[in-house]
Amino acid sequence: MSVAFTREEDLEATAADLVDRPISPHPNWVTAEGLTRIEAALAQARADYAAAQVSGSIEADRTAMARATRDLRYWSARRASAQLVEVPADGRVRFGGSVTIERDDGRTQTFRIVGEDEADPKTGSVSHVSPLARALMGKRVDEEAEVAGQTIAIVAVDA
Repeated sequence: MSVAFTREEDLEATAADLVDRPISPHPNWVTAEGLTRIEAALAQARADYAAAQVSGSIEADRTAMARATRDLRYWSARRASAQLVEVPADGRVRFGGSVTIERDDGRTQTFRIVGEDEADPKTGSVSHVSPLARALMGKRVDEEAEVAGQTIAIVAVDA
């Protein structure tokens, strides 16, 4: 069927059927910074939802309302399940702490192990459920771990 024969309302209704953002089955551990980010995202989601309600007829912009509702559900669930984890300074790789590793090829990298919603490998943070974090948790300086078939050595641990 040609696009010329589809009704605009049908396209709008289809666009409004947004799939919910997946909620991780893992514990929602957060750092203090991560909790602040979740609370800011929740406040923004509430504001977006209120704006979508006020902006006129919900029927006029079902996509904005669907997006606002989806984000509000996601951030409400993430805030409700957030577990603030304090970083113990015991010389081991822990949630919330930083670890510097050396790879087989001599490259060194530093990562901070954080919650899923605050993880961003490009900026040096990885989720506590990532294979890298799981392999390193509980280890100390000069210990090694296997990640993706590579041996990596821990050269520094910071709380």
